[in-house]
Amino acid sequence: VLIAIGRDACTRNIGLQTIGVKINEKNGKIPVNDEEQTNVPYVYAIGDILDGKLELTPVAIQAGRLLAQRLYGGSSRKCDYINVPTTVFTPLEYGSCGFPEEKAIEEYGKQNLEVYHSLFWPLEWTVPGRDNNTCYAKIICNKQDNNRVIGLHVLGPNAGEVTQGFAAAIKCGLTKELLDETIGIHPTCAEVFTTMDITKASGQDITQKGC
Repeated sequence: VLIAIGRDACTRNIGLQTIGVKINEKNGKIPVNDEEQTNVPYVYAIGDILDGKLELTPVAIQAGRLLAQRLYGGSSRKCDYINVPTTVFTPLEYGSCGFPEEKAIEEYGKQNLEVYHSLFWPLEWTVPGRDNNTCYAKIICNKQDNNRVIGLHVLGPNAGEVTQGFAAAIKCGLTKELLDETIGIHPTCAEVFTTMDITKASGQDITQKGC
């Protein structure tokens, strides 16, 4: 990565102070409650402007649709800002959905979590002889809730495609048991999530000898 360009929240010159809408003075973003409502009850904010939320176009679209449905359609559905699948499209893609491990520990406590992980070697890398054990997969499970998967992370080819599929399963309450009962498609990168048996706490070796 040679240069990364962020976004500025241009909120200081649009009159928000006139009606009393609070902003985060450090970054110009707007704090809201779980219904995208600002401190002024009749003013809502959605999208990248939200303080502490993901700057992703599909998230903004979903939040906007749900807000409109709540305001004018009698709905009560709120946007889920946790189980959002996303990918970094670097040459070796990184995809994730749900909690990062650090946030999961803050939210649930380390003693209530089980983290399974594995290195893996994509089949398409065997012919050109690319390095083994470069790709990585991890799931974070809540032991207090039937080992429900609350975080999924993958570093490898087509991580975006892999993550998008598992994201739907996570929304449906995916558990470690269900992953173990799922028959993997061999040889695929996503198969690694159906064969994980080493926990991070065990300290066991996670390197793989073959594809």
